Amino acid sequence: MTEAILLVGGRGTRLRPLTVHTPKPMLPAAGVPFLTHQLARAKAAGVDHIVLATSYLAEVFEPHFGDGSALGLHLEYVTEEEPLGTGGAIRNAAAHLHSAPEDPVLVFNGDILTGLDIRRLVGTHRATGADVSLHLTQVTDPRAYGLVPTDGTGRVLAFLEKPQTPEEIVTDQINAGAYVFRRSVIDTIPAGRPVSVERETFPDLLAAGAHLQGMVDSTYWLDLGTPAAFVRGSADLVLGRAPSPAVPGRCGDRLVLPTARVAGDAKLTGGTVVGEGAFVGEGARVFGSTVLAGAVVEPGAVITDSLIGARARIGERSVLTGTVVGDGAVIGADNELRAGVRVWCDARIPTGALRFSSDE
Repeated sequence: MTEAILLVGGRGTRLRPLTVHTPKPMLPAAGVPFLTHQLARAKAAGVDHIVLATSYLAEVFEPHFGDGSALGLHLEYVTEEEPLGTGGAIRNAAAHLHSAPEDPVLVFNGDILTGLDIRRLVGTHRATGADVSLHLTQVTDPRAYGLVPTDGTGRVLAFLEKPQTPEEIVTDQINAGAYVFRRSVIDTIPAGRPVSVERETFPDLLAAGAHLQGMVDSTYWLDLGTPAAFVRGSADLVLGRAPSPAVPGRCGDRLVLPTARVAGDAKLTGGTVVGEGAFVGEGARVFGSTVLAGAVVEPGAVITDSLIGARARIGERSVLTGTVVGDGAVIGADNELRAGVRVWCDARIPTGALRFSSDE
């Protein structure tokens, strides 16, 4: 296996305001763009040529990664003028592949953090002679996902949309967002229009008698599509719970990038990341959170399971729990923000303006 397509064109609407200025795969996780972790894992698995299928804010990828030589990869970039869905994006990128018709091509989504054994998935694909092989993972509550039941040999039997009743939950296996395609199968995807592999390509292949193979790998898996999940994923990378060769430092309770400044009595725990040029003041406590480049956490602030955008400022004694603060926003002193709050980019919240408890 030498080639892969990486789908990085999504708008990341569930992550706003984090994705107003930055595409989802370029958001920093454990100190580097999330995409860096995916590229590094692909490289470690033997991939050397990756086509990035871009769309939203496509112009930011190539200036950062270039031709990929710094990572030991050959990267190419394909931009969709109009969103084409997962299948359409794969088909649009296919012109840049060099594989022969029977060769395997790895395809993976740009928002999944996983410990998938990529070599094992490709090995399963080759051993079974499948047309497409899918990484499946098992979840406790599959109601939010499409289900993928398989037979005793792992052959896919059906693709079932999100179940609505207990009777419809026939398996705990879900599509985990990584595939191996026979190169010739990619060429059968319609070109020039939106196509969903989940709703169109895979069901159509199954109906036509194609061999779709599922491989269950229930190591670490997390969809980073929501702010809470993204913060958790970054913390898990720092803590070493999620595997990546691209974490810029030792795994542990905290990751402080080289130009960041942290007061001696500030407490950083739970996989917290403090980005380049950021500052955490005296007596501040930051747990399981990400403080992006140039942000300021003033003395006495308490931040838990939150993401503080680039150049944002958190005022003295403010308490944030499960909060997302957009780039350049300013939270004045003595505010209290609880789970689910999203402060938009460059917003200003005055001193003591928001509280969920009394002022005593």
